[in-house]
Amino acid sequence: MSLTTLAHIGVDLISLAVLVGALYLPRHGRKDLLAAYVGVNVGVLAVTLLLSSASVGAGLGLGLFGVLSIIRLRSAEISQGEIAYFFAALAIGLLGGIQTASLPLVAMLMGLIVVALAVVDSPRLLPRHQHQVIMLDRALADEAALRSHLENLLGAQVRSMEVQRLDLVNDTTVVDVRYKVLTSRAASAATPSLCAPSATTATAGEPWTTPTRLTDVPRSYQPRTAHPAA
Repeated sequence: MSLTTLAHIGVDLISLAVLVGALYLPRHGRKDLLAAYVGVNVGVLAVTLLLSSASVGAGLGLGLFGVLSIIRLRSAEISQGEIAYFFAALAIGLLGGIQTASLPLVAMLMGLIVVALAVVDSPRLLPRHQHQVIMLDRALADEAALRSHLENLLGAQVRSMEVQRLDLVNDTTVVDVRYKVLTSRAASAATPSLCAPSATTATAGEPWTTPTRLTDVPRSYQPRTAHPAA
């Protein structure tokens, strides 16, 4: 094994460590997909290194890219963001295994993939755009009424929605909604209320205040003393 091959392997492992350890785990943290990303990257890297000396190595590498992606994506449901990490791990493995380009160019392309995911998957990018699957306790067949109800419920602007189930018997609606939280709602959720809780009344017209003596406690709240029978 030449020094060039070892250098490609080192650059691949460094890029994979940054992709998975510094980006994916702090943001998503699924241990099962961590094993999948590392296994796919190292497997593709090993196969591509083995085939890089053959004349059909590039074609087989691209075919392997497609086959592995189809098998993995059909085996379990994962989010679109996690699919992006999966393809990034595949692409980094292929770049590290195909030694037709210079090492600086390969390192730059791997870095470009990692930086692109770091920016696009950042929680600071579009923080008020959210996505939920909501079950409502009423059956709403009218699209305008459903949109208005969701906007009042979420305090947000509904961008898109898709009714997954409308149950007229049990009076429920399951809807997949994507929305943008309004600025006032987001600010109130992020800032705790500094107002004192409203006073409750012990009896009608008798406000409750923090007592300092037993005599200050309203009569209805004082403990009853058992009197001996005469």
